[in-house]
Amino acid sequence: MGGPGDPPQGTPEGAPGGGEDEYRSVVFDESFVRAARLQEYSARERMLDHARAVRRRPALRRGLSRQAMILVVLIAVAFGTAIYMGVRHPYPGPPAKRPDPLRMTVIPLSPQGRVPGAEAVADLYARSPAAQYRVGAGGINLPPARRTAHFSDSQVTSALTTAKDYLVESSLDPDVLSGGSPSSVRLLLDPELYDQFDRSFRSPAADGRHAPTGWLVRFDPTRTALADQRVRVQGTLRVTETDKGTLEVSTDHTFVYAVRGASGGGPGTGRASGGDGSGTGRASGGSGKDKASGGSGTGRASAEAKASLFTVRRELQFRFDRDDLRMHQAELFASATQAGPLTCAADSVSHLRPLLAGERAKAGGPAGTDPYATGRAPALCGTLADAAQPSL
Repeated sequence: MGGPGDPPQGTPEGAPGGGEDEYRSVVFDESFVRAARLQEYSARERMLDHARAVRRRPALRRGLSRQAMILVVLIAVAFGTAIYMGVRHPYPGPPAKRPDPLRMTVIPLSPQGRVPGAEAVADLYARSPAAQYRVGAGGINLPPARRTAHFSDSQVTSALTTAKDYLVESSLDPDVLSGGSPSSVRLLLDPELYDQFDRSFRSPAADGRHAPTGWLVRFDPTRTALADQRVRVQGTLRVTETDKGTLEVSTDHTFVYAVRGASGGGPGTGRASGGDGSGTGRASGGSGKDKASGGSGTGRASAEAKASLFTVRRELQFRFDRDDLRMHQAELFASATQAGPLTCAADSVSHLRPLLAGERAKAGGPAGTDPYATGRAPALCGTLADAAQPSL
């Protein structure tokens, strides 16, 4: 029984001071009321004929609201647009840079006297500045490959190796040297240079861009043959990074070839290119009486048997982008060649035609240069120093 101040039936459950208040934490706000599954009829509705005092409300949908759905869609569209813009930029990117066309110079070096010759090639090399040169590709040594700011060690090595391969194919391959197919050289070039390369061999021109001898070393096979295929070589390679996407390799090598007259050519051809009409023709052709041409009584056969040295210095500049490195190709953009002994008046655009043992350079300088003519490079010629010849 309760006290005097308590209700007759005791303190209601849940009232202050009563039993456990199990609904104390429940907040009966508007959202709670709206979420109720049962709803009591209003007083007006209860006055009508209703068998039940409450009605069941339809269940609320628990999905996202319309505004939330629209927000999700907008975020998805914005994200997809960002990805699309990153993959496919709406503005055209810079066009791919085409390689610069090769610029080339070929300078004949004319001897001041007769070309020294000997029957033994070893004697020629032993008494020349090339005595200590290495043979063939062994003379083209790669420098240590060190990574640059934007290229790895392996990429630097690839650039140097491609440059070396080009030197080997264009300066040491016996087939190329004897005027054969230059396809092995062409394959090492960037395809953008193919048109210029092909035109150089199809229509040679002394315009500083289309001389076959600017791309490679080759002799006139009707006049010149190799007396020894073991070419002596010495030189350097240097690599630099010019920008974040380009490596450049500069090469400077001297190649020394032992040559003699080709079968059926030699002295006879020598008179045509080396004779000067005043006894020099006899010296280069050999008459059996001219000792300089082959000794007394030896005549034509002795002159053909003698070998001489022919020196070619090649300075090449290559450019490599990342595609070139991957494809083992090079952009050759500068080539400077000095070669002798040659006569200044001879055409050195298509083939090199060395003066052979006992021959002299034809009197006169290089072909005339017309300053009014366009599209042609000026004719150049130098003098071959006596110290560059074997001291026989």
